[in-house]
Amino acid sequence: MQFNELIETNNWLSISITLTSLYPNQKESLTAYEKVYDILLQMEPSDSAIEIVLQQCYDDETNEESYVAVSGLKKDNPTEGLAIEFVPWTEWLGMTVSSNALNQFNELEIISHCLYEMTFMGFDENEIQKQLSEIKKTAEEYENMTPEEGKNNSTSLEDFLKELDNE
Repeated sequence: MQFNELIETNNWLSISITLTSLYPNQKESLTAYEKVYDILLQMEPSDSAIEIVLQQCYDDETNEESYVAVSGLKKDNPTEGLAIEFVPWTEWLGMTVSSNALNQFNELEIISHCLYEMTFMGFDENEIQKQLSEIKKTAEEYENMTPEEGKNNSTSLEDFLKELDNE
């Protein structure tokens, strides 16, 4: 089953109830999610070689359900997981939902988790793509630095964590 089929066969009211149940902190953003849902209904899916995978993740200490990870797998290389939050929405619509996801989650849960993932960087697809361009530009600039420039423009993990603690 493709993601667009799930979007087309489920109504916003049911999705919004499930979304706020799974992500209570997103209640204030429901209007933005609804706009994305309406946009998705109007889009034509594009072909995609990616399959959507949902995986329940557990807290290491308590072994309780912690969150659901949404990622992609290339159909021709199903061993390599992909971050798909920057993938264009038309391609999301053309992605197949894995059979494991369909067996482990109901349709409303799949839609809710996918909506959360695809809007993680924002609710405007153009803004999301601008952020991706900025990330690529920064990565390219870093790759083109000399080793010394790279060292001067980097922070060790230890220093970064210290900085976080100070904030």
